[in-house]
Amino acid sequence: MIKNIKWIFFDIGSTLVDESVAFRKRVEKTIANTNVSYDDFYSKMVEISKYNQKGYHKALEYYGLTMAPWNSDDEFVYPEAEECLRKLSKKYKIGIIANQVFGSEERLEKIGLLKYINLVVASAEEGVAKPDLRIFEIALSKADCKAEEAVMVGDRLDNDIVPANKIGMKTVWIKQGLGGLATPMTQEEQPNYTVSNLNELCDLEDIL
Repeated sequence: MIKNIKWIFFDIGSTLVDESVAFRKRVEKTIANTNVSYDDFYSKMVEISKYNQKGYHKALEYYGLTMAPWNSDDEFVYPEAEECLRKLSKKYKIGIIANQVFGSEERLEKIGLLKYINLVVASAEEGVAKPDLRIFEIALSKADCKAEEAVMVGDRLDNDIVPANKIGMKTVWIKQGLGGLATPMTQEEQPNYTVSNLNELCDLEDIL
C-alpha cells in the first residue's frame, strides 16, 4: 500500500498524451521512398519493443533508415486524462517529469491540462534527460518533496520505472504505447503497480 504520498509525477508521451497517430505518421515518413513496407517496419518495431524500450530506433538500425521528424500536432490527449488529473489534483500535487523539447508548459496549456499541474520539469529546460537520476532529483527538490512521498507514473520501464525505483519513489507503470509492450525482467524494472490506462490509475484505492 502506498502511504503518505504528497506528489504524483507523470510522464507526458503515451501517459497523458496519445502518440499513436503521430507515431504512425512518423513511420510512414521514415519508410517513404524505400523498399521497406509499413507492416514490416511496424512488426519489427513491435518485436523489438517487447524486450527493448527503443523499438523505433533499433528498427531504424535494422533497416538502415534515417529518423523522420516528429509532429506534435498529431498528438492527442487521452480522453480520460483531464478527469484523472482533476480528481487526483484535489488530494495531491501534480508534477511532470518528461523528456521534452522547449515549450512543455505551453503545450500542456494548449491541451487543457496545465491547470491541474503544479510543476513541470522537462529535459530541454533542465539540460538533463531521463533515465538520468538527476532530473528526478531536480523535480523532487523543486517540489520540496522526499522521494518516498512521491509517485512516478509512466509508460517506459527504462525511462520512468527504473530510475524512479532507484531514487526511492513509488512507481506506476501505465501500459500504453510501445513502452507497454515490454516485460519487466529485473527487480529494478518491477513497478509497485501496473495499470492499462488512466482510468485504472484513478481507481487504485491504495493511492486514492
